[in-house]
Amino acid sequence: MWSVIKSVLAAFFGVQKEQQRQHDFNQGRPIVFIATGIVLAVVLVVTVLLVASLASR
Repeated sequence: MWSVIKSVLAAFFGVQKEQQRQHDFNQGRPIVFIATGIVLAVVLVVTVLLVASLASR
């Protein structure tokens, strides 16, 4: 699972290597990457909202 999270985070920031991307597409199940991406996107949005809320106090 850690490798999926690492791959999704690298893709978020646009720093994923082509070799790793090819490996993910050939070996991984797409639903795992999609679900992980959605969860991490929600975590990112909640974190940004929380930091903005705390900064505005």
